[in-house]
Amino acid sequence: MATNSFSLSSSSSLFPSPLLPPAGGNLCRRFNCRRPVVAVTSCSVAFPKKKHWKQGEYPGFTEQNGFKNNKKTPIKNIKKKMDRKSNAKGWVNTVTEALSDHIDKKQWLQALQVFEMLKEQPFYQSKESTYMKLLVLLGRCGQPGKAQQLFDTMIEEGLEPTPEFYTALVGAYCRSNIIDKAFTILHRMIELPYCQPNVYTYSILIKACVDASRFDLVDSLYEQMADRSIVPNTVTQNIVLSGYGRAGKYEEMEKVLSGMLESSNSRPDIWTMNTILSLFGNKGEIETMEKWYEKFSTFGIESETRTFNILISAYGKKRMYDKMSSVMQYMRKLSFPWTTSTYNNVIEAFSDVGDANNMEYTFDQMRAEGVKADTKTFCCLIRGYANAGLFPKVINTVQLAGKLEIPENTSFFNSVIYACAKAEDLMEMERVFKRMKDKQFRLDDTTFSVMVEAYRKEGMTDKVYDLEQEKQLTSASEFNDRLSDEEKLELMPA
Repeated sequence: MATNSFSLSSSSSLFPSPLLPPAGGNLCRRFNCRRPVVAVTSCSVAFPKKKHWKQGEYPGFTEQNGFKNNKKTPIKNIKKKMDRKSNAKGWVNTVTEALSDHIDKKQWLQALQVFEMLKEQPFYQSKESTYMKLLVLLGRCGQPGKAQQLFDTMIEEGLEPTPEFYTALVGAYCRSNIIDKAFTILHRMIELPYCQPNVYTYSILIKACVDASRFDLVDSLYEQMADRSIVPNTVTQNIVLSGYGRAGKYEEMEKVLSGMLESSNSRPDIWTMNTILSLFGNKGEIETMEKWYEKFSTFGIESETRTFNILISAYGKKRMYDKMSSVMQYMRKLSFPWTTSTYNNVIEAFSDVGDANNMEYTFDQMRAEGVKADTKTFCCLIRGYANAGLFPKVINTVQLAGKLEIPENTSFFNSVIYACAKAEDLMEMERVFKRMKDKQFRLDDTTFSVMVEAYRKEGMTDKVYDLEQEKQLTSASEFNDRLSDEEKLELMPA
């Protein structure tokens, strides 16, 4: 490993020069524009091969009124009662706002803690809307066990279950890929006369089956919907369309699309168009993507900002910078704004090839136009500088993310770990990994694969073994956390 180091005090500006003037040609027939937005140049900067942070250095992480007389006039009594009532209302509003804030920020643990505080108060009344928000939150945060407990508590408090509540519970299990339990709840709904499943219930189940490539279950769900006279809507069909496409089942995908064109209840929409374009764009099948774009245009479906962003991303991944720029100019022509996703796609295209110059120019323009950078922006910048071997700028970028209060997540830590691995600084990589665990961010496959590859490169087989063991324990722990206490008992050996 390298023994050289560089200090956090190294000053390397992120904004050394303005955006280069447009240059280039015209490659896209539909996106007819003379000059692409970004200039693609080759840059070679002489930097030492191995640079890493100093030992221990972490990049960028850096009742009040008293009365003497017990005898009070009626006016004072009334005033005291009104003050108490006002204070109580103020407390209720404060707790309610805190609960709403935690839900908005997807902080499920804090939300449940505040909710328990609220339930202990004498003025507490069960509200269906509060339970619904918490159920949806727990489902999105991968906590189906907690969602089940909350659902049971709601029933105990006397609230009547509805199809919407059961659908939210089905969604919680589906999001955690516990499909068998989701089907159990579906059967329970069918047995209850006032909680019959609807098209949304089936759509959530179909999506879970599609994501798990269980197309046999998808067919059975469609049959069940037909028996119950429930007609699939456009959302349902888009889900299946996307699943067939990801699985490479193009014939089935075209059958679904043909059925949508003939149907009056599930006509193709902009989501259908974006799904197909994204599918072929991610696979790098540019010609097929362009043909489908033309087809959907003839159907009368008009493009939106996300459509253009999908095209930009696809062209960028294939290094078709002229076409990428042409689409951006076409957006300008139609008065479509360049969004955070637009810039992220361009920055990512240059990041993948380590083109630091054009990556910086794009980021400069993004900030100059007042477009807000997000976590993905900084993930791409960090990986781009690492790919270019510009490790001092990795530190500056992480520091800038801290100053701008960019939210950290698993992807952010993964990008920093990737940069450490690129710099062959395994000690710093381990420190970042420890901080990631201390802050309780989820460790995913990327986290482990990057670190395992770094250890293998150095022949550290003992570290590889320890990491693989930790990965297995992490997977088992996550599955255990998703289950309720009752489900854990069911899984215990007799």
